[in-house]
Amino acid sequence: MTTPSSRSDESRYVSQIRPRTLESGRRTRWRRQALVLAWATIVWNSLEAVVAIGSGAAASSIALIGFGLNSVVEVGSAVVVVWQFSGTDNVHREERALRLIAGSFFVFAGYIVAQSVWDLATRSSPDESLVGIILAATSLVVMPVLATAKRRLGRRMASRTVVADSGQTMLCSYLSAVLLAGLLANSLLGWWWADPVAALAIAALAVREGRAAWHGEVCCDAC
Repeated sequence: MTTPSSRSDESRYVSQIRPRTLESGRRTRWRRQALVLAWATIVWNSLEAVVAIGSGAAASSIALIGFGLNSVVEVGSAVVVVWQFSGTDNVHREERALRLIAGSFFVFAGYIVAQSVWDLATRSSPDESLVGIILAATSLVVMPVLATAKRRLGRRMASRTVVADSGQTMLCSYLSAVLLAGLLANSLLGWWWADPVAALAIAALAVREGRAAWHGEVCCDAC
């Protein structure tokens, strides 16, 4: 026979278990969303890298080739997110994942600085590239949407890795704007120096995001 006391204990037990179950289900859903966003980034940026490097080589455009190489770095950042959330030890993997993402920022920034200085020194002026202009304009629409979705999800699930990856994606959108402006300025105005000068500002942003990721300070930052 069930006594009022035993029924009360059972109700208390159920009330304690239910929030845990809901929280577990919510985190499982967030984890799946993080993986979907990461794979979407991998697919898009892989295509972007092929088109940018190919059209850059055809037009002798260092800016386009650099944009394609940045897309490769972005793919690497997304792969780090997939690696983290494909395992069970997320807490320990997050620290390593943040360091890997930070490293990708530093590598990219170093390349941009070196290439920009070289372009300024040699007065490098690429040929016109309609494919490059269309690619940069398209990326300028796609990347901010993807970055915003990642950052919101990362903050919701308190994942520093996802937030850091969103910074890499937003950096790609900044570079898209710089690339588009540089290609248009070179094509319409003959301003060969516009792209490397603006790219140096992008490199500074990359260093800032990389330092924040390295020290795990990305959850409170804004793009």
